[in-house]
Amino acid sequence: MPMILLIVIIGAAAGFLATRFMQVKADVPTTIAIGVIGSVIGWVILRVLVAVTGAAAMFVGAVLGAVFLLWLWQQYKAK
Repeated sequence: MPMILLIVIIGAAAGFLATRFMQVKADVPTTIAIGVIGSVIGWVILRVLVAVTGAAAMFVGAVLGAVFLLWLWQQYKAK
């Protein structure tokens, strides 16, 4: 139950700010609904971006790790 309350409070605040930024006149229930639905949409978009960025970061890390390992191997092989 507390999580639902938190979602409604954050959604209400987000809806309030969004309606002010977009200069839209809406009643309180509509503002809360816009905020809650918008925060769910935003959460999904951020989760996808983090997943994609995480995969890209893992790839970059793998390449850097392989380059470092090759450098170490060349240093060991040269001696």
